Amino acid sequence: MWNPDAVHYPWMTRDLAAIERPFRVPDVECQLLDEGVAKVVLVQAADNRADSELMLFQALSCPRVAGVVAWVPLTQPDDAAAQLDAWRMEPVVGVGHRVHDEPDPDWLLQPTVDESLHLLAERRLTLDLPAHTPTLLAHVATLAEQHPKLTFVLQHLGAPPLAALRNGDRDAWTHWSAMLGAVAQAPNVVAKVSGLAGAAGPGWTPDHLQPAVDRALELFGPDRLMLGSDWPSATVDGDCYGRVWHGLRSTVDQLPQDARALVLGGTANRVYGLPLDDL
Repeated sequence: MWNPDAVHYPWMTRDLAAIERPFRVPDVECQLLDEGVAKVVLVQAADNRADSELMLFQALSCPRVAGVVAWVPLTQPDDAAAQLDAWRMEPVVGVGHRVHDEPDPDWLLQPTVDESLHLLAERRLTLDLPAHTPTLLAHVATLAEQHPKLTFVLQHLGAPPLAALRNGDRDAWTHWSAMLGAVAQAPNVVAKVSGLAGAAGPGWTPDHLQPAVDRALELFGPDRLMLGSDWPSATVDGDCYGRVWHGLRSTVDQLPQDARALVLGGTANRVYGLPLDDL
């Protein structure tokens, strides 16, 4: 059995003590049922192979896991290719990298990374990125133009400044909105509606999340948006899976049924190539 204690998460600090323990999909089984979530995609939380192997073990032991966004060393294309080949029978649907943790803001623009992106496109895998700064958002737009056959998944809507907006800071909001608009011009970028509860801050309500969702719908449309729970990270602020998912889901309640179905699962099914059973 895979030992979760062997996985190293460099970003873990004392402030994140609430999630410094093993988490498994069955931990939220009741909440998944309550919210009508039939299947999930697990996304890498550390830039190391051990974290990916842990998720793949969960996928093996939990039928509800339909896909895994794993990690490979993008700066080492040969090693990345070998790892992807070794996982070709595993439910790996994409590759992620915590690029916002890299000291070099231009890490994504390295020639070796560029070579690895061609590998992902050839294998029809996505590249999932948490672009939390204007510089990273600009890099995503640039790379999406350079790699039109690769689908980029922008995590957390590029970190909208919802807390600043709650405090009346329209300048930060306007800047983020413009940057997201530039990224959305690339048709091969899909955005994940996730992490908004943390961005809005303590005491958030669905109304606090709605401006970011509305802007994302305006720019991407429902066929290029997918909801994400950000679990278990959301528990840091005392939020459970059900509250976060229900809050996010309520922000798309006003959509027509077919558009809402896309955001709640249809887009993820298409982008990640998930099995279409149990819908």
